[in-house]
Amino acid sequence: MNIMFFLTPKSEVVYLYEDYSLRQALEKMEHYRFGAVPVLNRKGNYVGTLSEGDLLWNIKDKYGMDLHKAEEIPISSIERRWHNEPVNVGCDIEDLILTSMNQNFVPVIDDKKIFIGIITRKDIIQYCYNRYKEAEKSPEVPQNPGAFAIHR
Repeated sequence: MNIMFFLTPKSEVVYLYEDYSLRQALEKMEHYRFGAVPVLNRKGNYVGTLSEGDLLWNIKDKYGMDLHKAEEIPISSIERRWHNEPVNVGCDIEDLILTSMNQNFVPVIDDKKIFIGIITRKDIIQYCYNRYKEAEKSPEVPQNPGAFAIHR
């Protein structure tokens, strides 16, 4: 199965540019109520994911909770504790599932490493659930949850 089936395109994804200020990042994340957002450079390359925790720990550790300084701090200077691995648009479903096990969303990049969108773990779980339910109805598949497998 082609992973493009799951893709939320870049045009529908909330993301930040790495040259945004800390204040811009906080405001955008607050407005959309997201706990983590992809970060891109101005060429469109995925450079990482910024989480609420990354912001809070950096504000506490580096800036002494002075939010007035947040206007002058680029998010590219914020250390991230976690790296959401992107997948290439041509990866197979098994690699997508393995990558999504530790991430709420999986960034998708093209062959030039340009960010093209995300795939949410929720969409992958829904797909797996639907496949399981289909297999459960099939008379040739044993009614054992351990027998469920994803086929390409």
